[in-house]
Amino acid sequence: MSFLKPIKLLLPALIPSWNFFDVIAPSPRIQFSLLNSASESVQQWQEFRPRPARLSFLQMLKRMLWNPKWNESLFMVSCAERIMGDATQQLIQHSENEILKRIENELLHTEATFDTTATHLQFRLIFVKRQGTELYEEITFHSRIQPLAIDKTS
Repeated sequence: MSFLKPIKLLLPALIPSWNFFDVIAPSPRIQFSLLNSASESVQQWQEFRPRPARLSFLQMLKRMLWNPKWNESLFMVSCAERIMGDATQQLIQHSENEILKRIENELLHTEATFDTTATHLQFRLIFVKRQGTELYEEITFHSRIQPLAIDKTS
């Protein structure tokens, strides 16, 4: 019966258990703003990696097999949840650094346009809650304002 052992080990990976959720709560959303100085007040927030409104069947199939950006986004949600949870100050700082680093990296490697005069970056965490038929955004955290390390000369 030794041939059953690998199957027993593989089965939990193929058929996951949903018992790992402690609580089902709204997932934090990350919004960022680009600023021209550390003292500038934010004028406009942009959602970081907004979810597409629709996906074709082929896109869904491809995402099931290969989707590194989604995995990174899940890591960022974990960091955001850690910031909002009962984490130590050191873990909160680490999570804030990770989110800032990934937003900046996305700005550096994306083909989307952004304010090329911006020198600083800030993000905030929001929760979207439903009360009756209305949706409400609750702002729960603002990061520090960090200088951008993006080289604008290239």
